[in-house]
Amino acid sequence: MKLRLLVGAAFLPLAFAMTAQAADTAPSAAVEPAGDGLFGRVVNASGSPLPGAEIIVRGSGRRAVSNTQGEFSLPGLSGDVTLDVRYIGLPDASQLVSVSPGRPSQVTVTLGGDDVTTVADVVVTGVITDGVARSLNQQKNADGTVNILSADAIGRYPDPNVAESLQRVQGVAIQRDQGEGRYINVRGAPAAFTAVSVDGVAVPAVSPTTRAVDLDTLPSDIVSTVEVSKTLTPAQDADSIAGAVDIKTRSPFDKRRLAVSGYAGGSYNDYGGSDTRAGATISNVFGPDQSFGALLSLSYSETNRRPDNVENAWVYDKDAGRYLIEETLFKDYETQRTRQALTGALEWRPSEGLRAWLRGSYAEFEDDEYRDTLRFGYADGKIQPGATDRAATFTGARIYKALRHRTQNNQITTLSTGLERTFDNGAVWDAALSWARSEQTYPHRDELVFRSDSQTLSYDTTDHYRPTYSAFADASGFYRNPAKYSFRENTFRSNDTEQEDVSFKTNFELPTVIAGREVTLKFGGKYSTRDVVADEERFRHRSSDKPAPLDPGTMASLLSDQLSRNYDYNLGFKLNHDLVSDYLARAAVAGSKSAAARRMPQSLTADYTANEDILSGYGQARFDVGATNVLVGLRIEKTDFEGSALNVPNTGAPVKITVDRDQTDFFPNLTLRHSFSDQLIGRFALTRAISRPDYTDVVPRILETRETEDTGGGSKIRTLISRGNPDLKPTLSNNVDLGLEYYLRPLGVISANAFYKDLSDYRFTLVTNGAPYAPSPTGVADITESLNAPDGRLMGIELNWQQTFDFLPGWASGFGVFANYTLTDAEIKTGRSFAGRDTFTLPGQSDTTYNLALFYERAGLSARVSYTHRSDYLEAINAERPGLDLWVEGRGQLDFTASYDFGNGVEVFGEAKNLTDTAGVRYYGVKERTYEYEKFGYNVFMGVRFKY
Repeated sequence: MKLRLLVGAAFLPLAFAMTAQAADTAPSAAVEPAGDGLFGRVVNASGSPLPGAEIIVRGSGRRAVSNTQGEFSLPGLSGDVTLDVRYIGLPDASQLVSVSPGRPSQVTVTLGGDDVTTVADVVVTGVITDGVARSLNQQKNADGTVNILSADAIGRYPDPNVAESLQRVQGVAIQRDQGEGRYINVRGAPAAFTAVSVDGVAVPAVSPTTRAVDLDTLPSDIVSTVEVSKTLTPAQDADSIAGAVDIKTRSPFDKRRLAVSGYAGGSYNDYGGSDTRAGATISNVFGPDQSFGALLSLSYSETNRRPDNVENAWVYDKDAGRYLIEETLFKDYETQRTRQALTGALEWRPSEGLRAWLRGSYAEFEDDEYRDTLRFGYADGKIQPGATDRAATFTGARIYKALRHRTQNNQITTLSTGLERTFDNGAVWDAALSWARSEQTYPHRDELVFRSDSQTLSYDTTDHYRPTYSAFADASGFYRNPAKYSFRENTFRSNDTEQEDVSFKTNFELPTVIAGREVTLKFGGKYSTRDVVADEERFRHRSSDKPAPLDPGTMASLLSDQLSRNYDYNLGFKLNHDLVSDYLARAAVAGSKSAAARRMPQSLTADYTANEDILSGYGQARFDVGATNVLVGLRIEKTDFEGSALNVPNTGAPVKITVDRDQTDFFPNLTLRHSFSDQLIGRFALTRAISRPDYTDVVPRILETRETEDTGGGSKIRTLISRGNPDLKPTLSNNVDLGLEYYLRPLGVISANAFYKDLSDYRFTLVTNGAPYAPSPTGVADITESLNAPDGRLMGIELNWQQTFDFLPGWASGFGVFANYTLTDAEIKTGRSFAGRDTFTLPGQSDTTYNLALFYERAGLSARVSYTHRSDYLEAINAERPGLDLWVEGRGQLDFTASYDFGNGVEVFGEAKNLTDTAGVRYYGVKERTYEYEKFGYNVFMGVRFKY
């Protein structure tokens, strides 16, 4: 219903804009901008718009900055005025403009023409340097601390999705899945501390367990620019403690003509599989005075991978005082990942003072995965004497051989419509209605499992990256003998999560004079409502169940003739994917998905619904004190939350519980930007931000299960509780930012930015053993829930150096460098002691991250070699034992890209990714307790681009 309302309202701004335009002009009059003042564009010699150009009115010091289409406005001017225009990478320009009273004037300022006469006026050209110039100019003239990636810059790295593109930004690191970036950590903060929007529309997460947005769903080639705001203004939503990411798609007014571009190519991966990628964009302007614009952009990619993966699940044996592996899992993947995206825009600009738009985007990510596994189940057996923290032998252990077929589908859709009106007095009003929907679906996660008879198994992890396992050393190869196995179980799991967000926002900006000083006042409000529905079903049918499941036959009858290998381990023959898929389909129809097979209570406790309404308003004032730009303001956000989930006891019927709560938060803001000179900029900001709890942590779900433990002298019932915490508070952060930026001629920057975030009520997950719990037969239970830590901090410094070496002679002048380094330190204080600890680092926080790239661009040739690295970071805390904290090992990656432009709109390019063949590693406590070791190999991609 929300979508229908939005579609019905989509053309209201267009209708309103047409009415407003008709009121401003007589029916026979030519279309002209309304009101006094000056409207203009800044372009380069080829007519392309220059965003971030600084326009200063000589004498008065009035200042404007061009937007992404190179447009600017200076209302209230009259008479002859001289504009001084500055743009890093191009020579400065001055232009005399005559502005008639009562009638607006239009001007186009062209930079980098034929009048370049000095070394300082060298015109920077080339795809890489042009993208750098666009980014640096917008960053330099922004009010707060902002990092911007342009489409040209993104296209010069082998980054297929937005997450991987952002790893090039200082202070941004990524979390990977099978080698591909998925989540981002900005300035060492957890991924959920960063909000993501597309064209200003807030994007809900696709996952039911986190607010962090899966950025691997969004392909990088739909992007015009990516803007990372590390300090917020009052006009921005406050839910970004680390930084807000806004992904801007293309506009038909970027080119203001018929423009067609595209690319296509394919790749090779040394671990098997291939990539295919293609994309195209077409746009044009038309109608009276070319006031209408339309754009359509398409993207498609298909990635096939076969990574090698081994996992060891470690536990601590309290009785023996040692660490043991309870199971080892060898995974043999065959995955196909597809991404497809569509963006579109309709815009109407009848005058420089009036514009309306309708924009939309759709992105879909599908991961179709077959996983053959061989699992050594040591925990099924009994440990033998002589075990150490590195080696152990078990009798009565079991071996499991399985095939799992899993399909994951993510979809993110955004739609927005709005208008912007500039009035005679220079006031600007805008309004926008938006809708966003995210969905994650697992249509099936189905698995067939066979289990061996009892075996004696041992392991030795002295070489923790290449452990030895007794089964592979056995000359008989018993683990490969299908006669040793019998049917164990089949499992079925599906889930669907939908998040839908509708919002309306409006802003009013008014230039005025207060106490003799020019001040720009800005006010606005926003209302958003988000609905979340999560549903999961699990079914399992074991060989011992009554009624018996459909018989799959012997394992031998389902084996293929394909050998399964993982690193140097021979895992035997793979299960036949077609035969097993056929069996699982028949097993489901035959009754595996019956009431008797449904896994209870797991099928219920992942289900929840939530509604979150946020009403916000703000006011801010922007004015100049000499060379200092001052922005001061206040934002207020009122959050109303309602959530429902099930209390599922060990016995008895589930009970639905609903909770609701509301909270009002205040976010004061002071942002200063000081120009020590045209090239040296200082920044200072005092801000406040919020991170609301993940829905699954705050809804009132309760899962109670019971286990029977063998104590040696009998048995004991153990009650396990997993529950949400409706009293969980949002995390608030008071932030201090300080920066200094020196912009180099003709193109470059050296900068340092320091930050400090004072955190309150940081959320962490706690397992409390033996906590009082009356319904338990023993009166106690092991309870898992999220709690608030009273105090925490996150601090660090970002160093950045970008420069073109134009001062070098001849061919060497084509070289340039990108380098950034971020150092962070963080801790949270829980207010209680766990295994002698009450202070922890932040999950996702690496002490150091850095990027280094050397590029060359000259005579149509562009090339870049880049290295990115992040140090170890904590993924999950084990409150009972530090030795079982889960860490991700630091990782570096070397990439290379090169292209040649023939000068006729055609360009060939090549990419090489992960040339270091760096593995992905996770470990418990110390690196010797390796949990996961995964390699995905290097990738070489070749293709062609075209543009018109």
